Amino acid sequence: MNRETDFIGLTAREIADGVNDGRWSAEAATRAFLDRCSALEDRLRAWAALDPDLAIEQARAIDRTIDRGNRHQPLAGVPVGVKDIFATADLPTEYGSPIYTGNRPQVDAACVALSRASGAVILGKTATTEFAANNPTATRNPHDTGRTPGGSSSGSAAAVAAGAASVAIGTQTAGSVIRPASYCGVVAYKPTFGYSPRAGLKPSANSLDTLGFFARNVGDVALFSSLSSGRKPFPKYDDPDPAPRFALCRTAEWSAMESGTQEALESCVDAIRSAGAIVSDISLPETFNGLADAHWTIMAYETTRSLTWERINHPDLLSEKLQAIFELGESISDEDYGKARVLGSQCRSRLDDMLGKAEIDVLLGPAAPGEAPEGLESTGDPILNRVWTFLHVPCMSLPLLTGPAGMPLGLQAIARSGRDWQLMRAAAWLEDRLPYTGAPDDPIA
Repeated sequence: MNRETDFIGLTAREIADGVNDGRWSAEAATRAFLDRCSALEDRLRAWAALDPDLAIEQARAIDRTIDRGNRHQPLAGVPVGVKDIFATADLPTEYGSPIYTGNRPQVDAACVALSRASGAVILGKTATTEFAANNPTATRNPHDTGRTPGGSSSGSAAAVAAGAASVAIGTQTAGSVIRPASYCGVVAYKPTFGYSPRAGLKPSANSLDTLGFFARNVGDVALFSSLSSGRKPFPKYDDPDPAPRFALCRTAEWSAMESGTQEALESCVDAIRSAGAIVSDISLPETFNGLADAHWTIMAYETTRSLTWERINHPDLLSEKLQAIFELGESISDEDYGKARVLGSQCRSRLDDMLGKAEIDVLLGPAAPGEAPEGLESTGDPILNRVWTFLHVPCMSLPLLTGPAGMPLGLQAIARSGRDWQLMRAAAWLEDRLPYTGAPDDPIA
């Protein structure tokens, strides 16, 4: 029975249910994903650290617990990828930097510990750009290995898209979850700022860093994100009616969107309307026009200070791209940094009021300017993500669009701060009614 089961094709919830009710073992599921990793890694390069023996050991421990009658582990046997920006007590944590080669923390990050407590198997550490900034990794896009998977959560997005992990954890400071999900054709969720514990995360920009979660469907990302954040699980939306109230939101960065993306987005909006939802149009006030620049100001200022020890003690081991961020960060005055923070605070309050008065549940827009760029020299442009990250609102990328080259594109859905449940409900509604055009069954084969 175990040998015949297509574990790679199962959802995370299905894997856990099967382990809990004894249809298969956590070890069988883990071995299937390890075999998948072994077959793909030379081309995919999604992993910074992968220890098959350790993964099997974890799975066997879960099976022993299940055998003792504890059948209430909601992630039992689910293979998880963890971005190598989080501490793990049993795997190296190198932050994408040679400065930390062989680094071994003594404890797990909070999200890792919570995942384990729910029965998950930590399969390995996924590749991250250097300190989750913008220096590319060696990871390839599963749909076209000549293209970037995006960043900085490169390995997490690619591993889930290729079926090398069931779900994965990432982080977003600008567009490091939503953009790679768009490029790789998977579902991703960046919660409201502060929703998930950041203990054990190597900080970049303290007022922006947010955990993010990757899966191949909305139900899995809802289950996994809540459990690994220590939160009450989102409710299941078996029949998410009535239709959410959507609005297509044109930001000041709208012109960054490529023509093929705009055409795909317009077709998607037509399909949403045909499915029974009202989609209005909305533009952000002029006050919001400076948010993308203000975000960059805060990100550079805070990253420069967060990585003070590294830039003082190991400047020779830092990339030119990161050094350029430090140069910018050092040039930003305290006054300009303070003004940027004030603008963000003002716009957060105004957005919440505006959407509340308009009775809009979820905003819609592009998750990235276009398909994954060719080449591996860049992780792509986060310009369409900066504003939403800065506003601290929950966002999702849903693989409902296709670009002119046949590569996946994400529809970005955004809700009001703290309304993550509303975002999940809308995402379930969209997934249930619109054709899924993201990752094919075996993208890298």
